[in-house]
Amino acid sequence: MMWQKYAGSRRSMPLGARILFHGVFYAGGFAIVYYLIQKFHSRALYYKLAVEQLQSHPEAQEALGPPLNIHYLKLIDRENFVDIVDAKLKIPVSGSKSEGLLYVHSSRGGPFQ
Repeated sequence: MMWQKYAGSRRSMPLGARILFHGVFYAGGFAIVYYLIQKFHSRALYYKLAVEQLQSHPEAQEALGPPLNIHYLKLIDRENFVDIVDAKLKIPVSGSKSEGLLYVHSSRGGPFQ
């Protein structure tokens, strides 16, 4: 009697459908957060300056190949670290000839300098 549905009440979703819905919902949320973190890092000054230096370095351009591609960071890598004072990143890059990692070590004198 306790679980009996009354006329006009909403039907509950089956357990399998609920699990599927919540799984898709959380996976989508995780993907959005991952994308936003990548976007945050790619807009930071330390990231932009490092990529500009790589693009202006003729020997690196020659070694990698003309169309330079910057790939997403591996956020689970322990060597990628960003703090209010320091930033240490390994940015994956590739070109037509080769691929490699751009190591970025950036620091500033104080929290707001």
